[in-house]
Amino acid sequence: MASGRPILIVDDDATLRQVLAEQLQVDGEFTPHQAASVAEAEEKIAKTTIGYEAIILDLSLPDGDGRDLCQRLRQAGAKMPILILTESDVLADAVRGLDAGANDFISKPFRLGELLARLRAQLRSFENSDDAVFTIGPYQFKPATKQLLVQIDNRRIRLTEKEVAVLKFLYRAGSKPTSRSTLLHEVWGYNAAVSTHTLETHIYRLRQKIEPDPNRAQILLTEGGGYRLDPNGGKGY
Repeated sequence: MASGRPILIVDDDATLRQVLAEQLQVDGEFTPHQAASVAEAEEKIAKTTIGYEAIILDLSLPDGDGRDLCQRLRQAGAKMPILILTESDVLADAVRGLDAGANDFISKPFRLGELLARLRAQLRSFENSDDAVFTIGPYQFKPATKQLLVQIDNRRIRLTEKEVAVLKFLYRAGSKPTSRSTLLHEVWGYNAAVSTHTLETHIYRLRQKIEPDPNRAQILLTEGGGYRLDPNGGKGY
């Protein structure tokens, strides 16, 4: 499966789920997973080892109310953005969903572009919060604390601000390679003194920190004239 950011779509409308899944994976930014009921969603969430970064959740499911599922997830400590879908434009339904812990809501029928824009906005906000944790290879990546946690032995790897910015941008890019010029612009901005040598030095140092074998990269890959992050790489480390 592609290495885009994992998103769970929970809706009993198989056609809608498939359309959303196809749109989410178009550019390789996301890897969509699907569930048709509360029970299936809870099973997938409980069994996954990747950690969903966001959930798109219908309110009307065949075996329960999406708001109740949302509330249980929040009570269990889930922090990821949750966007609820509702067939009703009644304000009270939306308020109840937000009270249950949802981050945003959108009424059916909706434009796919609007849903994707809201999803990306919630993910950007979450990335900058203290709660954000992402899985990269054998690590838990915590941007707010500038560190990687090695899950096997709880060892912590400290990162610099630029290293955090590089990892965040590449992670957000999903399975699509990012050119050196784009990465330089996004991380260093319009700084005439910064060259590709600066970027390559940071990539080298990052690989020394995160790769099982820095000479044979499995996580931070050189690809397509730039770089790509494979969150599933180095799992055996």
